Amino acid sequence: MTVALWCILIAIFLPYVCVGVAKISGGFRLRDNHDPRDFLDSLDGLGRRANAAQLNSFEVTPAFAAAVIVAHLAGNAELVTINVLAVLFITSRLLYIICYLADWATLRSLVWFVGMALIVSFFVVSV
Repeated sequence: MTVALWCILIAIFLPYVCVGVAKISGGFRLRDNHDPRDFLDSLDGLGRRANAAQLNSFEVTPAFAAAVIVAHLAGNAELVTINVLAVLFITSRLLYIICYLADWATLRSLVWFVGMALIVSFFVVSV
């Protein structure tokens, strides 16, 4: 397995880190597990932002996974390039989550654009 493929696994689990932060910050108790989506929708502040970061992470992960797989299948890019792009993407997602939790909206948006540019980069280097 390449580093880039391991990064897909990391990306898959990042949303669950966010929801963990949301639940902990919101005072989640096991009895709240009967309707966790309602609980998450009721959060404010840090918990609400963590839930939003979770949702965005679920949205972007399929595009990242597809980009990594396409880059591998195309076979035109150097493996080291694919791996570096994947690590940079995971780094951008971690920074994105930090910015979301810290409520740094402008910086968060810039980091989001970097992440999206990295996804496009997989396709560009595969041509």
